[in-house]
Formats: sequence, structure tokens, C-alpha cells
Amino acid sequence: MVKIAIVEDEKKQADLLTRYLNRYGGEHDCLFDVTVFENATSFLQSVTDEFNVVFMDIELPDGNGMEVARKMRKTNKTTLIIFVTNLAQYAVKGYEVRAFDFIVKPISYYNFALKFAAALDALEVSKDVEVWIKTKDGLMKLKASRIIYVEVIKHYLTYHTKDGVFTSLGSITSAADQLKNSCFSFCNRCYLVNLKYVTQVTQTQTMVGGEWLLISRHKRTNFLKDLNDFLAGGN
Repeated sequence: MVKIAIVEDEKKQADLLTRYLNRYGGEHDCLFDVTVFENATSFLQSVTDEFNVVFMDIELPDGNGMEVARKMRKTNKTTLIIFVTNLAQYAVKGYEVRAFDFIVKPISYYNFALKFAAALDALEVSKDVEVWIKTKDGLMKLKASRIIYVEVIKHYLTYHTKDGVFTSLGSITSAADQLKNSCFSFCNRCYLVNLKYVTQVTQTQTMVGGEWLLISRHKRTNFLKDLNDFLAGGN
């Protein structure tokens, strides 16, 4: 199910977007999990990367929507942002936070449906990769977007994920092959890192999901290239 956040302080506008989502769902036989946030603070305190699409008001009582999106992008590079605004000139700045689109108020259903359909198409193209691993308890399916990094120790792989840590027999090469269409890169031969969880890089280490991992001399150049490409929207 597509998870959607509406960040809008005006109840009338939030209700309108919710009605439009319900109408679109009824017309296209689909359901959406919708959460409404009345301010920037409560939205940023949520797990923002669990949302597929965010409808973001530009003018919020406790912050500018563009700044909120900029803060979100520090840890979340993939969620689609659709700004909702009275000021069309803000659209020019959208590239700074990789905004997917803009909707100018007053919002018509036709305009909303057109842009939302394009967002859903984009989500389908970037559909989450799923991998199967064999644990001591049996087979388990993991979503690539939930994997923080994969660690290899001898012949065992440890998947550090948002949902826990899971160990499987296998090679890091096979894991990399399964995740080749996602944003993963080696920071050294023992760690395959999900670039969306990288928050800091030094000469010899990278912070990934709150943990420091070593960057090897041989992998550093390619790792930094992959990270720069990802941050620039190349992945």
C-alpha cells in the first residue's frame, strides 16, 4: 500500500487533499495509507522515509516547507515530494530538494489527479527490490530499502536492517548481485552499504545508520563516486 503524508496546517486544505486521494483511490480501485501532519515539527519527528509521497505545504506555522524538505533530504533521498503552495515562484527552487512536482492553490481535482498519477508511475518504476535470504529459521524476504548495510564474516552474511539483524549463509558477491538495482556500494570488501543511510564521511570511515564503518583505501574512490551520484540524483 502506498503511504502518503500531508503536511498542511490548514484543516480545510488537508481535508481537500484527503478527499481527492479517496476519490482517486475509488476511481482506480486502490487504497492509500494517509497521515496528516499539522506542522513541520511533528512531521520531522516521524519516520519520514516510510512515506512514498509527501504533499508539503510551503507556508507552515513552524517553518518553511522548502526548509523542512531540505532537512528531510539529509536522511531521506527517495520519498517523492509534491509541494502545495499559493506562490508559483517557489517552483524554481524545487530542484534544490529534488521536488517531484508542485501544485498551486486553489487545487482542482483534475490538476491533482494528473500530478498524482505521474507520482504513482514514478513509484512503480522505482519499486523496491526484494531479496530472499536463508536464515536458521527458514526463508525470509527483505526489502532493499529497509537494509542499512550487509556485513560478511567468513561464509556468513549479516543483514543490518530497520527491522532487526538477520544472518544468512552466503557470499557478499551474491548479495551485491541481488541488490545491484538498488543504491548499494562497498565501502570496503566486508561492508555493502545502502547509500540512503549514509550521514557522514571522513577520510577513513562512514556513518551508516548510526554506526561507523571503515572505508578501505581500495574502495574509497568508487564509494565516494557512488555516493556523489546518489546525492545528485543519479541513483
